[in-house]
Amino acid sequence: MDGDRRAAERFATTVDLFETGVRMRRQSLRRAHPDLSDLEIDALLARWLRERPGAEDGDGPQRTT
Repeated sequence: MDGDRRAAERFATTVDLFETGVRMRRQSLRRAHPDLSDLEIDALLARWLRERPGAEDGDGPQRTT
């Protein structure tokens, strides 16, 4: 059971780091585009999450499908 708890903690940390990264990217987009509405910033953020220039095939070596 201890392994399950550790895995859950690691997963929670991963989710927290992801959410922090998203907040940081949103702030960066807001600074770069102060004239855009929140909706437009959300659209840019969603596009970045889908396409992420430089990581189109993921974050590490893997088999592409």
